[in-house]
Amino acid sequence: MSPRSPAVNEELRRRSIERLLLATVELVDERGYEATTLADIADRAGTARGLVSYYFPGKRQLLQSAVHRLMHLELAACLEHEPRTREGHALLARAIDAILGLARDRPRLMRTHMAGILTAEGFIQCPEQQRLAALLRDTMAHYGSADPEADYRLLRALLMGAVVAILLPGAPMPAERLRAELFQRYALAWELGFPPGERPPAPGI
Repeated sequence: MSPRSPAVNEELRRRSIERLLLATVELVDERGYEATTLADIADRAGTARGLVSYYFPGKRQLLQSAVHRLMHLELAACLEHEPRTREGHALLARAIDAILGLARDRPRLMRTHMAGILTAEGFIQCPEQQRLAALLRDTMAHYGSADPEADYRLLRALLMGAVVAILLPGAPMPAERLRAELFQRYALAWELGFPPGERPPAPGI
């Protein structure tokens, strides 16, 4: 049997990593972070336990990469949603709705992700995060930003703050209200993106 080519090996590596990332978001969403072990993740992914440590230095880094991949895929799907558009305001509205939607629909997973970012290990700029960043940066360029890099970083900070506010235990803010504030800041019409209702929430809601 001839040895596998580098291209085949790279494809197998990519598939293994993707299975691990998918298994991580599934299990943490189902069981929580502490109740999910690396052995559980390897078993769900159908890979050897040693591969987890080979590809990722620890569970926290694995989770960040897994959630960033989920965010990247969700954002990409929303940006390409029919009817397709390249209009900047429409794309930015979709981007905001994509991230706030994950906080609304996957609260356990996103709360765990945000808690991990606020630990001593902090924000990890993994390849999955860089793909997410590239989409947001490109969105700001379409929006008309003169400095997409700086404006992407501000958008990221605003979105992270909104996600924390949605998920804050004991004192959550309505996602609709936070969406309205972000849309007002960027002069986006309420009906753009994926509006949660027929009209914006009243002030103070």
